[in-house]
Amino acid sequence: MVVKIGIIKAGNIGTSPVLDLLLDERADRPNIDVRVFGSGAKMNPEQVEDIVPKIDAWAPDFCIFISPNPGAPGPARARELLSEKDIPAVIIGDAPGKGKKDEMDEQGLGYIIVMADPMIGAKREWLDPTEMADFNANVLKVLAATGALRLVQFTIDDLIDAADAGKDLELPKLIITANKAVDAAEFANPYAKAKAIAAYEMCGAVANLDMKGCFMTKGFENFIPLVAAAHEMAKAAADLATEAREIEKANDTVLRTPHMKEGNRGRKVDLICKPE
Repeated sequence: MVVKIGIIKAGNIGTSPVLDLLLDERADRPNIDVRVFGSGAKMNPEQVEDIVPKIDAWAPDFCIFISPNPGAPGPARARELLSEKDIPAVIIGDAPGKGKKDEMDEQGLGYIIVMADPMIGAKREWLDPTEMADFNANVLKVLAATGALRLVQFTIDDLIDAADAGKDLELPKLIITANKAVDAAEFANPYAKAKAIAAYEMCGAVANLDMKGCFMTKGFENFIPLVAAAHEMAKAAADLATEAREIEKANDTVLRTPHMKEGNRGRKVDLICKPE
């Protein structure tokens, strides 16, 4: 059986650009087929109302909606639309989504909340396309090296396995904390684990500073230092996450979980060996 997965992207968080790629990193996984529907950077209700219905023609076994802040007007409308469909749906969002988990439960939706996927410093006086890309690269480094993206991978792989076996899907109710992320990474060295926890928590704190700079501070001379500081924190978090992975590389204990030729998930730790 080939499991059909629909992914709807509205706006962007750090996880968004690689979400579909996490499921088929070598583009040869035989048991899934993925389609991505997106509205680019915008995530207003009008964009959401346009892209969400497009999933129907694809008729997926389940779908994923990913955006910033699941409680914002556009993502909230997406949740309403998805809850009315017969297609199992999972919402992936950043920290503000934690406050909407009860609503998502009531709507019959699954959710994955990535706590260290922070809001960007979206002020015109500060943010240009280069700064945007650099920020997202740092966030992606943290999410990858700390184990957060592996946990996203595992969670969606579980849905794929259930759909492949013809079972009812048990939709995830997952809030990815630092401890859950590093558990998925399986750090062998305690110093590496400590650095990864620090990186994850630091990246999560970036959102608070960017929120303050973007919405709570008047005057460019006052908010520019705040959003600049938040982006510096993201860079420092990425450096810590890189250090954690380098320690594991030096010990030859980096965990790898590739998808195998049958579509199942493999595992290896030693660099010079084949996955099992």
